[in-house]
Amino acid sequence: MAVIFLFLVLLLSVTFTPAEQQKVTNISLGSSLTPTSNISWMSPSGLFAFGFYPIANGYLVGIFIAAIPIKTVVWTANRDTPPVPNSATFNFTNDGRLILEWRQGQVAVTGNSSEPAAAAAMLDSGNFVLNNSDQKILWQSFEHPTNALLPGQRLYPGYQLFSSVSETDDSTGRFRLLMQHDGNLVQYPANTPESGAYGFWQAGTGGQGDNVTLNFNPDGHLYLLKAGSNIKNITVGGYPTEETLYLMRIDVDGNFRLYTYKLNQNGAESVVWNSSNDGCAPKGICGLNAYCMQMDLQPHCSCLPMFAIANGANSTFSCVRNFVPESCTNNDSSITYSIRAIASLIWKDTAYDVLTSNTQESCSKACLEDCMCEAATYKDGKCNKQKLPLRFGRLQLTDLSIALIKVANSTENERRVSSSKGRRKELQTNFLIIGVSLTAFAFIMLVLSGVLIYRNRVRAYKRVIIDNSNVELIEDVPPRSFTYKELENVTNNFKEEAGRGAFGTVFKGELSNGQKIVAVKRLDIMSNEGDREFQTEMRVIARAYHRNLVRLLGYCHDGSNRLLMYEYMRNGSLADVLFTTEKQPCWSQRMDIACNIARGLHYLHEECETRIIHCDIKPQNILMDENMCAKISDFGLAKLLMQDQTRTFTGIRGTRGYVAPEWHKKVPITVKADVYSFGIVLLEIICCRRSVDWKLSENEAILEEWVYRCFETEDLGKLVGDREEVDCKQLKRVVSIGLWCIQHEPSLRPSMKMVHLMLEETVDVPLPPPASFLDDI
Repeated sequence: MAVIFLFLVLLLSVTFTPAEQQKVTNISLGSSLTPTSNISWMSPSGLFAFGFYPIANGYLVGIFIAAIPIKTVVWTANRDTPPVPNSATFNFTNDGRLILEWRQGQVAVTGNSSEPAAAAAMLDSGNFVLNNSDQKILWQSFEHPTNALLPGQRLYPGYQLFSSVSETDDSTGRFRLLMQHDGNLVQYPANTPESGAYGFWQAGTGGQGDNVTLNFNPDGHLYLLKAGSNIKNITVGGYPTEETLYLMRIDVDGNFRLYTYKLNQNGAESVVWNSSNDGCAPKGICGLNAYCMQMDLQPHCSCLPMFAIANGANSTFSCVRNFVPESCTNNDSSITYSIRAIASLIWKDTAYDVLTSNTQESCSKACLEDCMCEAATYKDGKCNKQKLPLRFGRLQLTDLSIALIKVANSTENERRVSSSKGRRKELQTNFLIIGVSLTAFAFIMLVLSGVLIYRNRVRAYKRVIIDNSNVELIEDVPPRSFTYKELENVTNNFKEEAGRGAFGTVFKGELSNGQKIVAVKRLDIMSNEGDREFQTEMRVIARAYHRNLVRLLGYCHDGSNRLLMYEYMRNGSLADVLFTTEKQPCWSQRMDIACNIARGLHYLHEECETRIIHCDIKPQNILMDENMCAKISDFGLAKLLMQDQTRTFTGIRGTRGYVAPEWHKKVPITVKADVYSFGIVLLEIICCRRSVDWKLSENEAILEEWVYRCFETEDLGKLVGDREEVDCKQLKRVVSIGLWCIQHEPSLRPSMKMVHLMLEETVDVPLPPPASFLDDI
């Protein structure tokens, strides 16, 4: 014990000068770590360590300060990868790679390098490096920061730090600090455009050019450097360095702070500097439809009137209405909503309409009479009408704005509830009388119905006649189960391939001696589902019957074989039609196709017995019948795929170029993911081109960005070219619908019902938000 105590005293008495921080202990090829033994690789002095550290539900790999009792993490590898169990291993492989492996898979920590590493080292500076045989650095953690900087580390142009989700979750959080290419250091919420409207702290050095870096000295000096010259001090520096370690970190609450750790005082932590004393300054500290107010120097979030915290909101504190909006008026045309006013409440202004109002009352009245208006702000005679969600709300006591929130009229709601209870009691009495009267009659009819149903079922489900390739299908009964041998006969031993897709290969087949042509899809990769689960999923898909859905006729779950039989679509996929010049439909036909797809999705989302999210809407999954009517295929099949299928999936369900942004975030996926994919497809239908085409110029290669630029410059004629004449107003209307569908915030996207109504010109189409909403595409 005395030896250990002496070692700790010597360790904590070290003064870490720059020279000493470059000591190196090489880690040889073939070395490994585990969470239970040989946990980490230490730096020479023991100040830092690289290895496993525990969190609530497993282990992550990172760099942490090892010379203090409480491990303080300064860098995390693959921070958005789920934690691994204690059976995981971290290997420095013989071919020079860092690989984290566990039973369910593996992930590379440093990515691919053109040259294999010969050794690794954990430096006393806190930098973990990979070297080649000539001791040249191939990769280093200092060039891949997560949420913190250490002395000697730089933040280069285009690099950024992201806060963690919470104190116990190190994955990417809600705030970022960006060293911009224009020389400015700016804080933004995550997933927002890099424009002034979103920034909440900046160094004020914009316009300095693309060679400005954020630098960090051992004495706590943070400053911006351009071509060797100091252009801005973030912190003054000159703090004591003896037995003191400095760390700069962007914290969970959005502020970035300069910390000190006293190595001779058990790592005592203190804050030397922080970017703001206003806890409500970070935009997005409170979520959607919530607002922030500072109390006791701490931010506190509250929901708007008649809103409640959304399920699963957790740290984001997002709110949703606690009532279901019905309509603006009831049957006698009296207003069923009222306005709740809150002084000095401001939020990000995304007004869709700005009125000149002489009074607050006239602004309130204008919002009440507008079904689209959910809230308004009144200030200096201007009335800004807005829709939900409201972002970045806060109480700013120095602001003279008045927020006007549309809320349900409580007396009207109570009247509806009372009326509903009265009707319910009356109905209960009537049902009791009717029920007693009908019991005897029902018993008699039950016996008769049983006999009739039995006879009809015997006729309808007569045995399938199999004679070599002859298989008979009964059209008016639910999809039947086939054996693998039967489908071999139907497809002539899978002879004629009709296409390939994400889920498998499609073969052309014949029923009843060629009287009916069918498509048989053989699924390539399946999840570990038993017969009962597979049949349950088939029943869900079978009950989805609509003229704009490809009909499921039968299925096979014979042993390990899983096949589906669909109606055959003679004109192939929308991709075949849309991207082949000689087959391209005219404008009116393309609009019919768009309406067909919208109807099918509306049915899946709202009218189907079991609500279905397709998850992979794209032209290849839209099939065309003999009358060029579009039908959606492969709906409901995403559940049947293995989670690790990567052939056309990008680690998420969907296809690159059509995937909604929320798939990349830890949020629940809703039907609005399909709306986003439909929006991309709609733009493809308008322009008769693919969503990404690198054969085109850089300005036109990514379709949604090109469309938005044409929309802003009012040059929409480019989208259809000189192929045909299209009415300018109709073109602008349909493009606007597409741009609404691809909004990055799911709540801003319309429902497919609304999309269908807009395409049919039943309802008006408001102008989409400014292009800044899509700057982060």
